[in-house]
Amino acid sequence: MEKSLVFNINGTGLNVDLVGIIGSTLMAIVVFAICYALSRKVEMKPNKKQNVLEYLIDFTDGIVKDNVEDPAAQKHLSLYAFVLFLFIFCMNQLGLFLEVKVGDYMVIKSPTADPVTTMSFAMMTLLLSFTFGIQKFGTKGYLQNYARPVGFLLPINIIEEFTNFLTLSLRLYGNIFAGEVLLTLIGNQLGPSMGIVTRILVAPLAMIWQGFSVFIGSIQAYVFVTLSMVYIGKKVTQE
Repeated sequence: MEKSLVFNINGTGLNVDLVGIIGSTLMAIVVFAICYALSRKVEMKPNKKQNVLEYLIDFTDGIVKDNVEDPAAQKHLSLYAFVLFLFIFCMNQLGLFLEVKVGDYMVIKSPTADPVTTMSFAMMTLLLSFTFGIQKFGTKGYLQNYARPVGFLLPINIIEEFTNFLTLSLRLYGNIFAGEVLLTLIGNQLGPSMGIVTRILVAPLAMIWQGFSVFIGSIQAYVFVTLSMVYIGKKVTQE
């Protein structure tokens, strides 16, 4: 059974999961490198690399505009949605192509296969939604929105904040974790079970599942960004 590489901060009782930090840092470097490579030599007449970057920005801008009505919020969320989509997309794919183990310890895998990572992203989105809501309506007006359109919905609207957090984070975690587990079972358990015969038979299955997992990882990045914009959009819209 693989173990996570955990660092304990003496005297604090805090445990730091280095696997998530290493994977997230690697993907942050990859995202920076992609953006840097695509944005070099920007021209009035876009070249092929510039076209790719502009397409990605237009794609995430479309998600923002479709789900957030407030123009001021749209302006501030444009870059956030772009970076969030690209970052989550890259993290979703990491474990499909690169997993590093040292002894019994896992060192590198998809950061989004860890619920702590996905919950961090979900919390970041919810905190942004609170911030935009307070900026739009003021603290008093924002809190009053929990009792709209009728007062007895107050408990339900409060509970909804927790369910939004859980569904946003656990949906992403569950899909990525399940994909990596099945890929590991195919490669490490089913493949060697009957020697060379099953290895030959399993190879196409592993390739198909890996391709499917790439698709799922892409869809989940899109879903996460879309739901993030939906939650934020609701906070800046008065019912």
